[in-house]
Amino acid sequence: MNSINKLLTLKNISKTYHSIKGETTAIKDISFDLYNNEFVGIIGPSGCGKSSILNIISGLDNEYSGTISIKDNVSIGYMLQDACLFSWLTIYENAILGLKISKKLNNDSKDFTINLLKKYGLYDFKDKYPNELSGGMKQRLALIRTLACNPDILLLDEPFGALDYQTRLKVSNDVYNIIKEEQKTVLIVTHDISEAISMCDKIIVLSNRPAIIKNIHNIVLENKKGPIENRKDPLFREYYDIIWKEIDDE
Repeated sequence: MNSINKLLTLKNISKTYHSIKGETTAIKDISFDLYNNEFVGIIGPSGCGKSSILNIISGLDNEYSGTISIKDNVSIGYMLQDACLFSWLTIYENAILGLKISKKLNNDSKDFTINLLKKYGLYDFKDKYPNELSGGMKQRLALIRTLACNPDILLLDEPFGALDYQTRLKVSNDVYNIIKEEQKTVLIVTHDISEAISMCDKIIVLSNRPAIIKNIHNIVLENKKGPIENRKDPLFREYYDIIWKEIDDE
């Protein structure tokens, strides 16, 4: 890809955790690039250090070796597995919370957030509270809160993990369409191979801890659409079998 479109580069990123029992290396020599409008997945065995990579990129964890290069003026938003909504705040108040914390709340950002709520079906609930929303609506609100700060890169950490299977399928489809509509670049961590293939342009497969990059797959489907339709693609099963074997070998 054109280097002009490169937003983020990780080079030889390693992370070691220290405890009274000794040292544990979580990830080792992780290197990859992230380009504008890419949807990239990170997948690997449970506990291999997938979330550690997102924590390092987001700046939540500064104890690592290696280098991270972020293109000038590129901003990052982080959406966790738990929607992390505050029960005592209204839907609108939850939606603008990130703007308040980052001190970006002004008339323009308020209008932008209101438009997101309208566009994605939550405006009529803006004065209600999180306990009045379905699980899927809560995830949509969490995404809107992240998008309200208008980040260039979205980091998604198992964003559908707390949902039942059918809700997960529908919400992943909704979230995918919203992200494509807003033209965001995405790095998603998931343990679900089907989810990764159905959503991503590229999948980074990690080994067991200490995690190294075992393989990087470019996902090229015959007629790429949304995640639900992509699962019906003739090439879907081929990618699934290859990636499953790579993880199962661990």
